[in-house]
Amino acid sequence: MVEMLPMNGGVGEMSYANNSLFQQKIISMTWFITKEAITQLYSTSFPTAIAIADLGCSSGPNTFMVVSNLIKEVEKIRQQLHKNSIEYQIFLNDLHANDFNSIFKSLPSFHENLKTDMGNGLGPCFLVGAPGSFYGRLFPGKSLHFVHSSYSLHWLSQVPEGIESNKGNIFISETSPKTVVEAYHKQFQKDFSTFLKCRAEELVGGGRMVVTSSARICEERVNKECCYAWEFLNLALNDIVSEGIVGEEKLDSFNVPIYMPSLSEVEAEVMNEGSFIIEYLQISRINWNFYNTELNDIPLKGMIDSGNNFAKCIRSVAEPLLARHFGEGIMDELFSRYREIISHHMSKENNIENINFTLSLTRK
Repeated sequence: MVEMLPMNGGVGEMSYANNSLFQQKIISMTWFITKEAITQLYSTSFPTAIAIADLGCSSGPNTFMVVSNLIKEVEKIRQQLHKNSIEYQIFLNDLHANDFNSIFKSLPSFHENLKTDMGNGLGPCFLVGAPGSFYGRLFPGKSLHFVHSSYSLHWLSQVPEGIESNKGNIFISETSPKTVVEAYHKQFQKDFSTFLKCRAEELVGGGRMVVTSSARICEERVNKECCYAWEFLNLALNDIVSEGIVGEEKLDSFNVPIYMPSLSEVEAEVMNEGSFIIEYLQISRINWNFYNTELNDIPLKGMIDSGNNFAKCIRSVAEPLLARHFGEGIMDELFSRYREIISHHMSKENNIENINFTLSLTRK
């Protein structure tokens, strides 16, 4: 998975940088929770140096969005209270194959924008790339004050073992055997527990962590509402298999390493690991028609555009994984059919949503 899951790099038409408005809107929707967490962190300890890690940062405009806002929020409070300037240590983490080069090229403008917004009172800000999987240790013990991760933790560390019987499906489906469903759940438990354990070792006492990720609202694990994006991709793949463009055995041997937990599953793992206090845990929703502000009476043209926009968003995320297994040659055809399927469903139902959970934790 370390090699297979980076987002599409660069700034091309199908890059993550140019197709991540969906993720940006989710960051904005949940900012009030992140803002409360960083405010509480600073206001209870007034540190003179703050180390912040953003896990799963990818590349593009969203990369600096959260860390910029975190620094600005702390600076606003610091100035109001007339405290001494703060040193900031920012760690941007993603997998080794992530497009870190484009991030580093943006650093001068990042620093310039911060200085313009905050003035000369802003303390030094040191920014470091931290490549590696967040399902392992990334930082020295007790070295971080704040951890943030948005829309990354639903990716598992690997495809669950023992799911060879999930033929014709690329994820948990109504036709998936119970053993497949349980294997996905067990992999989530293992990965999320490992994630919490690693962050517990890296955070100082009283440190904060805010995580937003895909979720489901019901306890039943076979639930279309939480995985429409992958259901529709499964339909597109079955289409090209039925026409002989891809062999059936190729589809049968492919599964997406992703899991959408319920709130009770998230809470159970936090309680079992035992290092954190849950400050906030809540579901949010975002409509796929994220370019429109009004969701009623959307014309067909708007639906087609939204289908295209969402298909490009998913392609920027999933293409490296799919191309590695099926080959790059079918990507245009696959996502053309995927776009048509999405547009068709959105023309019939304009309330297709992604469900997310946001979890705010304090290190004991």
